[in-house]
Amino acid sequence: MHLKIPMVRAEGASIPLHATEHSAGYDLCALLDRPFTLEPGQRHLFSTGLRLAIPNGFFGMVCPRSGLALKTGVTVLNAPGIIDADYRGDIGVILINLGDKPHTVNPGDRIAQMMFAHALRTVFIPAFGLRETERGSGGFGSTGLNQENSRV
Repeated sequence: MHLKIPMVRAEGASIPLHATEHSAGYDLCALLDRPFTLEPGQRHLFSTGLRLAIPNGFFGMVCPRSGLALKTGVTVLNAPGIIDADYRGDIGVILINLGDKPHTVNPGDRIAQMMFAHALRTVFIPAFGLRETERGSGGFGSTGLNQENSRV
């Protein structure tokens, strides 16, 4: 299946591309006039220079690049950032430097990746109760840290 997405690019903006034949995400690149250094703890909104018309029934997700996060501690702050089908503005990427060293983003650097998915419409049905499960309301670590301590 191919999803056709109309795209408008600012001058100098990079077309989103797969890094390899089987990559799930499309690389998003920084549209900058000059290098920008993110200090440890600093966040910044980077422009990609891209505007998209995502078809109704779909949405985009702006996700971190794993290598950038592992090597530098720089990641997408609101991961995944959701791009709705009716949004027509610049695709921006909020990066934060969670590392201990400054990180410089250069013009054209791959800073995030975008994936697309179906936006499932949901109908919420009022109920007086919910079917019980073994897990119940346990969350936030309730299943343990390793398989030996899990409930299954």
